[in-house]
Amino acid sequence: MLGIPRRYSHFVFGVIQSGLTSLIAAGIASFPAPGATVFLAHWMVSWLIAWAAMLPIVLLAAPAIRAFSLRLTREERAR
Repeated sequence: MLGIPRRYSHFVFGVIQSGLTSLIAAGIASFPAPGATVFLAHWMVSWLIAWAAMLPIVLLAAPAIRAFSLRLTREERAR
């Protein structure tokens, strides 16, 4: 474990979530590549660009999205 303090867990979540999402999206966008080597090269470059663009957006938008999702939902009552 890295031992990052728990108060930074939302940043760690944002880094992991944006990295995974952009990795998958870049792979799908790169799929029509003519060969495996071209595919992998295009995928990695596309992923790094997408991740660099998405990371600040995810980190800045996450609190607003969380607040909005809490407004759209309600607590479940115990029976």
